[in-house]
Amino acid sequence: MPLIEQIYYAVNSMEVNTIGSIYRLVLSMVLGAVIGYERRRKGQTAGVRTFSLISMGATLAMILSIYVPQEYLGLKNGDPGRIAAQVITGIGFLGAGAIIQMKGSIRGLTTAAGIWMVAIIGMAVGLGMYWLSIVATILILFILVQLERIEQRVIRGSESRIIHIRAATIISDVSDYKEILKQHKVHLGNFFVDYDYENGETSLNLVVLCHGKTNYIELFSQLSNLHPTKSITLSNQLSI
Repeated sequence: MPLIEQIYYAVNSMEVNTIGSIYRLVLSMVLGAVIGYERRRKGQTAGVRTFSLISMGATLAMILSIYVPQEYLGLKNGDPGRIAAQVITGIGFLGAGAIIQMKGSIRGLTTAAGIWMVAIIGMAVGLGMYWLSIVATILILFILVQLERIEQRVIRGSESRIIHIRAATIISDVSDYKEILKQHKVHLGNFFVDYDYENGETSLNLVVLCHGKTNYIELFSQLSNLHPTKSITLSNQLSI
């Protein structure tokens, strides 16, 4: 049998062999690196190396899942999915580590979802589903790059912000704040409250969608007049 045919057979064989395993590890590394590069380009900590290692690890787990019953119990016996199933559970810890939550601002959800997806892609590569893995990678890039541009066009001129209000009183109703925000055409998406009963203070975090031409000085002035206010600050709800 010619060498090229031998390599082709080894790569596409469902039985674990050295050449096929190496090919799967390399392919999973490349696919993970492509997605990791996009995440790193967006300023995320998890980048090329992280995504490549996750993808390769999932591929290797899948190869081991196939190899154990193949080598010791026979292909028709045992459970090839037992080792691979633990990848789904274990990857959740890495995904949770990619998520940062700070007073109403959540970052890392997209990266966490990407970590989960790249692990599944690695498992698919380990199972020999090469084209499906490549198509899945292309779709992920489409979601991360093209859908983001479409989303930005839809909400063009709008900015996601968090207004932090520290009031020297206990605020039990935010309807008056909502009314002022509405007058300035600022959409209130959600809000978070932290009460300090000992000092009689309220920390209010308003997650809002503002127009690029919003007059924040006038807005803050009206908000501060509603209740005794110690401070008002504005921060970005960064893209994830």
